[in-house]
Amino acid sequence: MRQTMHGTAPLTARLEPWMEELLTNPALCRELIDVHGSPVNLHDFSAMGRNVAQLRAAADAHGIDFEIYFARKANKTLGAIDQAVREDCGVDVASLNELRQSLERGVPPERIIVTAAVKSRALLRLAIESHVTISFDNENELRDALEISGERQPPLVAALRLAVAHPSIPPTRFGLPSTQWLAVLRDEGLKHRVKVAGIHFHLNGYDAGSRALGISEALSLIEQLRTLGQDPSFVDMGGGIPMSYLDSASEWGQFWSALEHLPAGDESLTWKSDRLGAVGGPPAAGVYPYHQELVRAEWLDHILTTKPESGQSSIASALRAAQIQLRCEPGRSLLDGCGLTLAEVAFSKHRSDGVPLVGLHMNRTQCRSTSADFLVDPVLVHATHPQRERTFDSAFLVGAYCIEEELLLRRRFEFPGGVAAGDLVAFPNTAGYLMHIVESASHQLPLAANVLWDGGRWVADDIDPPH
Repeated sequence: MRQTMHGTAPLTARLEPWMEELLTNPALCRELIDVHGSPVNLHDFSAMGRNVAQLRAAADAHGIDFEIYFARKANKTLGAIDQAVREDCGVDVASLNELRQSLERGVPPERIIVTAAVKSRALLRLAIESHVTISFDNENELRDALEISGERQPPLVAALRLAVAHPSIPPTRFGLPSTQWLAVLRDEGLKHRVKVAGIHFHLNGYDAGSRALGISEALSLIEQLRTLGQDPSFVDMGGGIPMSYLDSASEWGQFWSALEHLPAGDESLTWKSDRLGAVGGPPAAGVYPYHQELVRAEWLDHILTTKPESGQSSIASALRAAQIQLRCEPGRSLLDGCGLTLAEVAFSKHRSDGVPLVGLHMNRTQCRSTSADFLVDPVLVHATHPQRERTFDSAFLVGAYCIEEELLLRRRFEFPGGVAAGDLVAFPNTAGYLMHIVESASHQLPLAANVLWDGGRWVADDIDPPH
């Protein structure tokens, strides 16, 4: 049966009804592990419809033309593409395989945008042949694509990736400033061969005010492009739409307060008193904000009501006046509530100095993004018949790689009912980035199987080779 498990400073996960139902069924959890191995990535994509509807409702309230493109890089399953299509979303692809799979899955080419940070000639060729819009990061990419398309082809459909130049926004590796793009488009040998469909930008972080500044700058660039005979129709503000993994603001604050006051060498909260990169006060800049107040619809509403500079119109008014569509490319926030990673406990033991450890049949890349840690409490599912006597009232979770720092999560966890080999640990809400973005098959360990709920049963996703 499902048992409590929580961090020494708890960070209680927000669970979807399907997760609650699954985790109260230890026999089914055991069956999924027995069939698919440990860990297994479980997907129920029904929550995507709710997440899409929230964003669309916020845009509709402002009367703007608005489109959502699912960021495929956030989750590699083909089921995620299928669900995005069912929700009438486009797809944002970041590699040749992602583009191939999206086309094979029936996504219309006009509903795909290629945003890869580095684009191979094979990717450019397939995008051009398929009439897919490409977001060009720099002049080299654009000229490579023109060489591939050839002189006699129709104009190349392009989105220009803008490096937003506002002084309040940090420098970025993505895109070019508007002055450089304008100079490129004035080139007599090039300007008639490119059709600028829109302006795209990518900003780090989740700040709504920065997005408003980016949209405003993109609209200004569009005005200038129109004087060159171009007719862009959209601004794409990329991803970074916030979501919240935790309902409790107080737990989030208490965790960081406890971490801030943790004495050096004290492992009651984190492994080797790790402060997770916090410098000069919490939370750490390198940690995803697992609790946020302004998410999805409220965040988008904030952007659309923002007046970037004194005396300017709101973003929504400016988009309407320019007759420009706003696009976004959410990954994590569309997948909120869509996935869970389930793993089996392999052993319990003590470090050589007596610190308790619980080992799982998984490695640290299988529930990890670029964040310093996954700051959400897992859920413990007790096996009906544990393989060993349950022990330990607290421990660290360690994984399969043969290195000292193979911590699945860097926080210490409490097990009020004990834990033993054969029990299962569920990592909630992992569909967005946490399953696949850094997963590794090092040591020749197999990658986690991906399974989805098809409305009546759990089935293997088509992304994985048949057994």
